[in-house]
Order: sequence, then structure tokens, then C-alpha cells
Amino acid sequence: MLVMRKYLVVLDDSDEARVALRFAARRASKTGGTVEIVVLIPPAEFVQWGAVQAAMEEEARLRAEALLVQVAGELAEETGLRPSVIVEQGDPVAVMNKVMSERDDVAALVLGATGSGGPGPLVAHFAGSEVGKLPCPLMIIPGSLSDEALDRLS
Repeated sequence: MLVMRKYLVVLDDSDEARVALRFAARRASKTGGTVEIVVLIPPAEFVQWGAVQAAMEEEARLRAEALLVQVAGELAEETGLRPSVIVEQGDPVAVMNKVMSERDDVAALVLGATGSGGPGPLVAHFAGSEVGKLPCPLMIIPGSLSDEALDRLS
């Protein structure tokens, strides 16, 4: 049975997430692989009134889905790939640990790093003390790379 390379990418509305997705899509396209996008919806802050909290969670989910539709369309247009998608709410590190533990076909976890400032929570966690425990290679893509540089490197 042929197992395709699957590049796992975390998507939010940051520039570095889009850079990571572009890199992963181009790698997948060139290697006959696929892309799986994990859309993380942060846990909602506790609000005393349940209806307000539910509305806030729904708004976050709708924003995430709109972003996903946009980038999936761009990805399909540019590379011809149709990504698979996971939408999860919760702590980003816990969600990604769960997602990776449920899959044995991930070629790499692809994360974007900010162009300035310190690393985000996922990069800090997975590139830190947990890096040796990952079930797949970790690719950290600098968010400052231009499209031309990404095309050249991928």
C-alpha cells in the first residue's frame, strides 16, 4: 500500500501560518504528497453568561472557517491540491499532540515562525524540550521569507 507524504500545517490568521502553508503545499506538490490543515480555535474565555460565551465561540468558529475557505481556494488554484482539514478548539499544544498521536502518515509538522519577536507557543513547545519526542520531523519556516524564496526552497 502506497502511503502519501502528508504535511501537517497549523492555520490561523497570522502571516507566518500562511508562509508555512505555502511551503508545505509546494513541498507536497513536488513530492506527490498531501496537506492536512489544522485550524485551531482558541479556547473561549469563561463568560458568566452561557449564551454570550456560545456566541463568542460560534463567531471564532465562523472566522476560522472563512479563513479556511479562502486559503483552501488559493491552495487549489496554485498547486491543484485539495487539503484535508481538521477544525479543533482548545489549547494549541494539546490539540496538536492529539492530532499527531492519531496519525501515522505525517511526513512533517510544518510551523511558521514570526518574522520578529520570540517564537509562538507551538514553535516554542515543539522545538524545545519536546522536539526529540515528535513522531515526525519538524519544519520551522521563517515568516519573513518572500514567495520567491519559498518557491526556491520548497
